[in-house]
Amino acid sequence: QVQLVESGGGLVQAGGSLRLSCAASGSILSINSMGWYRQAPGKERELVAIITYIATTNYADSVKGRFTIARDNAKNTVYLQMNSLEPDDTALYYCTANIMSRVGGFRDYWGQGTQVTVSS
Repeated sequence: QVQLVESGGGLVQAGGSLRLSCAASGSILSINSMGWYRQAPGKERELVAIITYIATTNYADSVKGRFTIARDNAKNTVYLQMNSLEPDDTALYYCTANIMSRVGGFRDYWGQGTQVTVSS
């Protein structure tokens, strides 16, 4: 069984910073890509950032230059450093990872979400 556990969300004023973390645990053999999505009330879930095993990254246009994704393969952990936060960044942030477990085959796993609220 595989679990993703996020931490680091909270309430911050516009212009502030937060750092999200997501640790994968369980019967993990290999992790391919890891990433973050977010979903604001009344909106669809959208990709924020993704990082491959060899640290190739991709960002949503709305966060380029403000957010940075990184990972620690030894710890099976992905991070999202969020700077210059804006009220439009307010959302539930979900961690996702493409993982091969002992039951076989790669599949996508999701965390439970962590709330980020940016006040104006």
